[in-house]
Amino acid sequence: MNEDAVFELLSTVEDPDLGDDIVSLGLVNAVDTADDHVKVSLALGAPYAPHESQIANDVREVFAAEAPDVDLSISAGLPASLGSDDEVMPNVKNIIAVASGKGGVGKSTVAVNLAAGLSQLGARVGLFDADIYGPNVPRMVKSDEGPEATEDKQLIPPERYGMKLMSMDFLVGEDDPVIWRGPMVHKILTQLVDDVEWGELDYLVLDLPPGTGDTQLTILQTLPLTGAVIVTTPQQVALDDAIKGLRMFGQHETPVLGIAENMSEFRCPDCGGRHDIFGSGGGQSLADEENLPFLGSIPLDPAVRAGGDGGEPVVLDEGDTAEAFQELTENVANNVGVIRRRHVQATQSTPDST
Repeated sequence: MNEDAVFELLSTVEDPDLGDDIVSLGLVNAVDTADDHVKVSLALGAPYAPHESQIANDVREVFAAEAPDVDLSISAGLPASLGSDDEVMPNVKNIIAVASGKGGVGKSTVAVNLAAGLSQLGARVGLFDADIYGPNVPRMVKSDEGPEATEDKQLIPPERYGMKLMSMDFLVGEDDPVIWRGPMVHKILTQLVDDVEWGELDYLVLDLPPGTGDTQLTILQTLPLTGAVIVTTPQQVALDDAIKGLRMFGQHETPVLGIAENMSEFRCPDCGGRHDIFGSGGGQSLADEENLPFLGSIPLDPAVRAGGDGGEPVVLDEGDTAEAFQELTENVANNVGVIRRRHVQATQSTPDST
């Protein structure tokens, strides 16, 4: 099978998000043909994202139908110029910040369940609790062991539920308050970036503190973020502050992956009734107004509180709430893929300035 025939088959595979075939979009990195063996490299940057898995499966189905005697192998990855920064976390493919404009909206709950959900899909995941002043991720995943240190003072993060973990809670005494000014926050965050051996990761999820302060600024200036998830409740007060978070990421040219609405409704475990404690539809409305994806609604379910206090992310469980978190996880991964593939498309369509 020659290269032209391979590209002809690949041109029948549509991208489910970008509205064209993968050849026209420039999503085929390379094709290698030798006798009855064909190797195809696709420009896919969101491992285990359902839509990118669908693209690869569609390629396999086309070859199975049209060239059943061909031995096909598919690899996925971005061109080197589209990967993570060469200097900062070069082995981490995607860095996702989970943020909110105000506290109390369940941002850490979303971050923990997003990371656990990505790990459940099969991805290599790290969870960085960057909430300097209120780190509670270790409790939420029931991690009692802190990081180990190598001879050259690098930190090896502990693991829970297939996730590598790092948190300020590992580095300060139990119940000790963190009372630091901006320069100290900047210093400790950059040290945690430089001195932690994360290894090869598909996704690093950052749980940011609420607001738009020193920690967020340091992260935005230090790390090559793939995108941000904005967490809100349906309540108008939370929505007002969520907009400030949106504007912060916009000013630093960081894509927003979408809006996640937490505590969307209370589901009574006794009577089965549903009640809009904090209002309804606010997250969807905000997403529509800002022309952003709506990632999904998470109910106000006692199981979420129990899972957080007990260190068992509810996304790993069964039931409606677990499914809501699983849907949110898939939507985030799909939107990471959209951002990555659009970048490839833009790069391919940019004329050579020379």
